[in-house]
Amino acid sequence: MSLRDRRVQYETAGLERADLAADPTQQFNQWYNEALSAGVAEPNAFTLASVDHTGWPNARVVLARGIDARGITFFTNYDSAKSREVAAAPCVSGTFAWLDLHRQVRLRGEVVRLSESESDEYFASRPRESQLGAWASPQSEEIADRSVLEQRLAEVRSRFGDGVVTRPPFWGGWLINVSVWEFWQGRPSRLHDRFRYERVGQQWGIARLAP
Repeated sequence: MSLRDRRVQYETAGLERADLAADPTQQFNQWYNEALSAGVAEPNAFTLASVDHTGWPNARVVLARGIDARGITFFTNYDSAKSREVAAAPCVSGTFAWLDLHRQVRLRGEVVRLSESESDEYFASRPRESQLGAWASPQSEEIADRSVLEQRLAEVRSRFGDGVVTRPPFWGGWLINVSVWEFWQGRPSRLHDRFRYERVGQQWGIARLAP
């Protein structure tokens, strides 16, 4: 079947204004938990879009590791392409796609670094192999072949031995201070339900959008 002819009819109960929580964080958590219960693969994965120094957009899938009233947190190498981009142009967008449930959540916001203590706390919770990998990978740099990574990993293993693996100074967290959320629920005939949360002072305004 060609891409042009591929179609899926979204048969869902839909989403009404009365169904929504007043706070988008609560709404997100509700949908996330439903995606988790439904067995959606990697429900905390989202596409993060940023722009480089020439204005070209870049998008990649990252894993959200926290959500609170401030927004969404994720962790990465501070020397990576994505980190360089968000440091230079901190306005980003993101999309969670829970296709099994015919849902997506879009967000926009400004990115700031997490505190050292928050980054330390999360790094300490990671599996040891992931901790070692953070030291070994010169993320986004060109390498000759995989043996470069294997050699660097061996050096890191030797350096730390059986001791505690500390957080690299070039690795840590980012926080997206979300200013706009959009919750999208698929409906028949492509007449989907869309609701946008947008900050109005200290409150959230909610509006229905045409599909």
